[in-house]
Amino acid sequence: MIAVIQRVKHSSVAINGSVIGQIGGGMLTLLGVAEPDTVHDVDFLTEKLVNLRIFEDKSGKMNRSLVDIHGEMLVVSQFTLLADCKKGRRPSFVAAARPEKAIPLYERFIEQIRKAGIPVQTGQFGAMMDVTLINDGPVTLIVESK
Repeated sequence: MIAVIQRVKHSSVAINGSVIGQIGGGMLTLLGVAEPDTVHDVDFLTEKLVNLRIFEDKSGKMNRSLVDIHGEMLVVSQFTLLADCKKGRRPSFVAAARPEKAIPLYERFIEQIRKAGIPVQTGQFGAMMDVTLINDGPVTLIVESK
């Protein structure tokens, strides 16, 4: 499982011009599910992201977590994070989990984030979406469960 996370001041996701999810301060999470991923990957990534200290304290140091700042998370599924671009000119997506496997893990991830007390908004799995954000910092990190 792979997540590209961005510390944001605001973020939203829209389909056909209609906003379906938006947050204020917190974390935009672009989430990719790989074929070998299991609930253990979900649980690891959930714990890591809600407690990752990427938000500034009063001294300007990245020392506070999403839990600490009472931030929000916007989760957007993105299978293209599993693209293999090593050969040829067209990315291969064979490493990405098929929807019948990816959807339950994606939904468990969202459920686990909520259980951690984080308000969550989402995109729509498999849809073409427009994601907007105001990156805070900018801070962008890649976090993998393996």
